[in-house]
Amino acid sequence: MVDAEPQEIITNDNLNASVDAQVYFRVKSDEDSVKGSIYNVNNYKWQIVNLARTTLRNIIGTLTLKSANSERGKINAELYKTLHNETQSWGIEIVRTELKEIDPPKDVQETMNKVVKAENEKIHAEGEAEAIKLVNEAADKYFVGNAQLLRKLEALETSLGNNAKIVVPTGTELVNIIGEMAGIIPLDKNKKDSK
Repeated sequence: MVDAEPQEIITNDNLNASVDAQVYFRVKSDEDSVKGSIYNVNNYKWQIVNLARTTLRNIIGTLTLKSANSERGKINAELYKTLHNETQSWGIEIVRTELKEIDPPKDVQETMNKVVKAENEKIHAEGEAEAIKLVNEAADKYFVGNAQLLRKLEALETSLGNNAKIVVPTGTELVNIIGEMAGIIPLDKNKKDSK
């Protein structure tokens, strides 16, 4: 394996990307291939590195930074194909090429991170807005004119969720609603007094 070593490559959208790749190869074991690796090329490892670096500049120079990052498989395939074809007479077999990194400049990376963060915050805000809309629709449908009562129910729900004890004055609408939710029908005060 040889490392093509990180290099700055200008992408099609004029950004400097730091690009690094590895090339896996082997010298073929037959006599002609071994001779080819010695006599047909001067220092095949060094030549593979230089060829890989040049090929990466040619490939990535035609792509935008975004497409270079999303098309790593295509870049690997093109790099492999070029190295495979060019090293045929060297007695070398290119086993695999692996693009290690395509890093944008630091300021571009920070901007990209801010864009992703803003998109996530936008999605979160849209979710909260939808929840508020649904609560308002429910309030309009079931609690027309009783927004205050809805707020009391929400406070009650929160309190009950925390196992809090609540004192509710008798004769309030909240007592009747809580009772209805629990399936209890309140006693009529006049009937209670007559017993």
